[in-house]
Amino acid sequence: MSAHLALTQLVPFAAEELDKNKVTPGVLGFVVFAVMAVAVWMLMKSMNRHMGKVSFEETPDPAAAPDAPATPAGASGK
Repeated sequence: MSAHLALTQLVPFAAEELDKNKVTPGVLGFVVFAVMAVAVWMLMKSMNRHMGKVSFEETPDPAAAPDAPATPAGASGK
């Protein structure tokens, strides 16, 4: 039996027994939410710590700036 067929047959039975006024997430729902909130807080704290270590100052490329002085504007270089 496929999962789709089983799901379509079981959903009507669950809908008849379900009382929307009595359904609550309960303690397990609160624990899962609290664990996820703590995990997100720890990830944000870790990200802040790692972003604080990043240096955005770029060092000049040694290959792009030669040590030799530039030729005068009037010189052809031949």
